[in-house]
Amino acid sequence: MAKIDFKKTLKALYAPSQKDFVVVDIPKMNFVMIDGAGPPGNQAYTNACSWLFPISYGLKFMSKITLKQDYVVPPLEGLWWANDMTAYTENRKDEWQWTLMIMVPEWITHDMFTQSLDKASSKLGTPPETLRFEALEEGKSVQILHLGPFSEEGPTLARLHKEYMPAHGLTWNGKHHEIYLSDPRKSAPEKLRTVLRQPVTPAI
Repeated sequence: MAKIDFKKTLKALYAPSQKDFVVVDIPKMNFVMIDGAGPPGNQAYTNACSWLFPISYGLKFMSKITLKQDYVVPPLEGLWWANDMTAYTENRKDEWQWTLMIMVPEWITHDMFTQSLDKASSKLGTPPETLRFEALEEGKSVQILHLGPFSEEGPTLARLHKEYMPAHGLTWNGKHHEIYLSDPRKSAPEKLRTVLRQPVTPAI
């Protein structure tokens, strides 16, 4: 049985250049999602991960056994925003809001999600209110690969917001999006690989 690795089959979405911003068209994709607020690593963030991964792996094994379609569970992703977006470039973490999520293949159904959720709930208890199965369609986006600690993303984001987007006649069309290609528990901070993505639209 072949195992699909979406980081390879959707390489344009998961392996952008580290040197230059690139424009990509992001298709509609399904995710398991949970909302929260505050800095990465706080209790809400940790709790969200404790639900997202068991449900996602439950769906993978369900797909493998019942549908005979195996795949590598995609990396953790996050949508980030604040009432004042300078909270990101200036690292004011207490103002951050987020949606953590893991992509699921198009053949995964809501009924399968419900089954995996029920199994996870039998071990973890009552799920978070915002835990859900939801589609996201970002469309035209600008992205780049960031190598290094999360805390050093600020200058790249400032360059995207204040230089690249204005120079190309673009403005925001969605939330700041990050894809965590590295496991921070296993990788040194300077080796962390993160896709930084911003949905855009032509500025009026």
